[in-house]
Amino acid sequence: MYLNYYNLRKQPFHITPDPEFLYLSPSHKEALAAIIYGIEEKKGFVAIVGAVGVGKTTILRSYLEKADKKRLKIIYVFNPRLTFEGLLRTIYQELELPVETSDVVEMTNRLYEVLIEEYRRGNTIVLVVDEAQNMPVDTLENLRMLSNLETSKDKLIQIVLVGQPEFEEELQQHRLRQLRQRLAIRSTILPLTEHESMEYIRYRLEKAGVSPSTVFTSTSLKAIVKKAKGIPRTMNILCDNALITGFGYRKKPVTRGVVREIIRDFDGLKWPSAGRWWFPALSALTVVLIAMAWFLPNHETVFGKIRNLTHMEQRKEDTRVARVVPPPPAATGEALAPPAASPREKESPAGENQPPAPRPGDSAVPPSVVEKATEAVRKSIVHGDTLIKLSREVYGKSDERILRLIQKSNPQVVNPDVIHAGSMLTFPRLSEEGEGTGR
Repeated sequence: MYLNYYNLRKQPFHITPDPEFLYLSPSHKEALAAIIYGIEEKKGFVAIVGAVGVGKTTILRSYLEKADKKRLKIIYVFNPRLTFEGLLRTIYQELELPVETSDVVEMTNRLYEVLIEEYRRGNTIVLVVDEAQNMPVDTLENLRMLSNLETSKDKLIQIVLVGQPEFEEELQQHRLRQLRQRLAIRSTILPLTEHESMEYIRYRLEKAGVSPSTVFTSTSLKAIVKKAKGIPRTMNILCDNALITGFGYRKKPVTRGVVREIIRDFDGLKWPSAGRWWFPALSALTVVLIAMAWFLPNHETVFGKIRNLTHMEQRKEDTRVARVVPPPPAATGEALAPPAASPREKESPAGENQPPAPRPGDSAVPPSVVEKATEAVRKSIVHGDTLIKLSREVYGKSDERILRLIQKSNPQVVNPDVIHAGSMLTFPRLSEEGEGTGR
């Protein structure tokens, strides 16, 4: 998928062992030499130990591909969870021998005869047990029976045991002491150093036909090496995923940011760990920025509507107050003449000059507005109002004479302390002599 983008001739980071891309560190060279020497010199048992992913199988297959297939017969056991009888049957099957009995001793004796015949022909039989740490202890203990198949000079079957460090621990059991003594050659494959890891990646990229600097930045390589901790399989996985992700982002060379992303995925973490306190804050900031990006193009319109609504309400209030509050005196200083009395006012029993009744839509004077009693005033009554309270609001004072004048102008008021809310009262203009007048 990414080969053409990075100008690669072939995939350099296969997960499966590929002897073509074999990189030999000092410990890898030692393991390969141990296999070659043990098999060709017919030493019997060879043990190769190494951690998961360090390249044990790659080393083994590299040797087997280059070995002389005409003189070397390989019996490769992938699943070592076998009884000793099951192991013998596997050997029989690979050598194309018929199984005529289930007795282990008879099967071993028959195998000895076949191995002698192969030895005379100049052929070598090799039994390779991969993941040897998974082989049952009883089967391992009986392997020494196969090592006893020998001539006076050579072992007739060469057994290569490849396992993880747990295999070494298993060999320390007392019941396996005889097998442990028969292990003529042992070798341990170590993880790569930091320098060897860098060389490992560069070697594979050059094998694929490109210069490493055109594929990875130096910082991205350092991040991969640090995470892999010298394990070639882990480096293959990280590099392969980095190339896929870099291809998706059209990044050439692959940057450190891409590598950090695939490392999080490799660890099973889509987000940074909880210890990074800044990430939740960054997420919240992202939400705020998105909201602002949506809101800002419209903020002038929104705020403009709010201002318009405020101004409209203010104009309504000003209009309402203007309808009930009498205008101020003229600029010339002359007092405005009172309006001519209507016929209805002339016929009033009280003889007072009453203002016209409020028209629909007019609002009453709010309780907070206090008018000076130089002209007749009408007020709307709210809950809790009394004549004394209203007299003080209108005239600035209250006495019996004023209360009688108010009641005279408003005969519907029987009790000055009880006034029905919602009703409208007229407060007459006071004359200079202190008496109410309709003129």
